[in-house]
Amino acid sequence: MKKLITIIILSITLISCDAITGVELGRLPINEVSTGKDHKILKEFTVDLKKGDEIGIWSDMDMQYEGDVTLTFKMTMFKNENRIATMDIDPTDKYVTIGEVQKTIFGKTDWSFMGKNTKLTIDEDATYTFKGILVASQNPTLQLHKAEVVFKR
Repeated sequence: MKKLITIIILSITLISCDAITGVELGRLPINEVSTGKDHKILKEFTVDLKKGDEIGIWSDMDMQYEGDVTLTFKMTMFKNENRIATMDIDPTDKYVTIGEVQKTIFGKTDWSFMGKNTKLTIDEDATYTFKGILVASQNPTLQLHKAEVVFKR
C-alpha cells in the first residue's frame, strides 16, 4: 500500500511539472562548442505547429569551468523550409529555472540547470525547423556535460 501511494504521488508530481513547464516537443542535443568551419556541431529539430501555439525555448545545461565563460546558442528558424528568423540565446539568461545547482570553489564553477530563456507564438500552421550551434568565449577549462535547447508547448 505504501508503494502504491508513493507511485501515485510521483505520478501527480510529474504530471503537474508538465502542466507548469509545458510538454517537451523536442530538443537540439548540441552538447559541444562549435569552434569554426572545421568543427561545427549543427543540430536540427522539425515539428508541425499550429497558429497560436506558444513554444517555450529552454536550455538544459551541465558544465564546469574556471574563471568566466560566455555561451550563446545561435539558432535559425525555418517555416516550410524558408528561413524566417535567427536567434542568439544566452542559456544563462533565464526567467524560469528548474533544478539549478551552482557552486564555485577556488575559482572552479560547477553549474547545472534547466532554464526557460524565451517563448515564441506561432503565427501560421506550418512545418517548422530549428537549427542551432553553440559558441563560447575562449576558455580552455570549459567542460560541457550537457548543452541542449529544449522546445516545450
